[in-house]
Amino acid sequence: MQIGQVKLKNPVIAAPMAGITNRTYRILAREAGCGLVCTEMVSDQAILYSNPRTFQMLNIAGEIRPVSVQLFGSNPATMARAAVIVEELGADIIDINMGCPTPKIVKNGEGSALMKNSALAAEIVAAVVSAVEVPVTVKMRKGWDDASVNAVKLAQLVEQAGASAVTVHGRTRMQLYSGRADWSIIGAVKEAVAIPVIGNGDILGPQDAFRMIKETVCDGVMIGRAALGNPWLFTQIVHYLATVELLPAPDPMMKAAMALRHLDLLVEEKGEEGAVREMRKHAAWYVKGLREAARMRDVINQVRSRAEMVELLKKFLNLLAVLVNPC
Repeated sequence: MQIGQVKLKNPVIAAPMAGITNRTYRILAREAGCGLVCTEMVSDQAILYSNPRTFQMLNIAGEIRPVSVQLFGSNPATMARAAVIVEELGADIIDINMGCPTPKIVKNGEGSALMKNSALAAEIVAAVVSAVEVPVTVKMRKGWDDASVNAVKLAQLVEQAGASAVTVHGRTRMQLYSGRADWSIIGAVKEAVAIPVIGNGDILGPQDAFRMIKETVCDGVMIGRAALGNPWLFTQIVHYLATVELLPAPDPMMKAAMALRHLDLLVEEKGEEGAVREMRKHAAWYVKGLREAARMRDVINQVRSRAEMVELLKKFLNLLAVLVNPC
């Protein structure tokens, strides 16, 4: 798969997720074989005001390339200026967010609110494309609501404005993350544009990714929430798309080892206090589906240090061993 001049090793892409896809997450996703990773969405205004936390989010030095940086905003001029800074920081691709459904984003006319103003959306893309040399992509939804499904028209407009690829999430903004994703809209967009189309929504396993590509003829798949606590999903999908063979699921020992690696990378990135606080949600995702996971999650939320987290995971593994092999 190729986006502009950027070649991807495979068509499996990690979705940008606020509060999730930081440097640590991206490292683990790439180690799992993901073809492209993306930063959390960053505000054009925060970049222009040199917000320290925002520039920490933009630190992609030393990562396996390519890396995409996702911007959000609603002003073509400031989006273009922010894109120039992001390009100077090393971004291989700049993605424009037209899909975020959260109220605090859409109330400012940003994220999926741009789907209600396709002329402005196209103007933003044109301004960013004119300002940078790297490929510019767009992530959008099916539409604002069921009465305004306009992904096909918007995809055509952003293609005309110079976008190198488009990702389509098969839900409307009003659905948020509920209900089922409509994959037919992904296929409709693919038929309507010449640039690569990436499908997103309800890919829970390797067979789903294979089926989405087969049904929609999309060029790539973007994996979001299903990979939380489960970086092996990227490996499984890449392998299945190449061989139509299912790899085994990770066992509890593998999950615990990965959780500890995730924690240690977070400590390097954010320091122990911030890492442990953030790791609580990730640890809960890593143990999801295992016996006693519900009780484990309650304890996880009380952990305050790396040592406590390590001890907790060890106790959990010992408990699982007893449950599986009772005396």
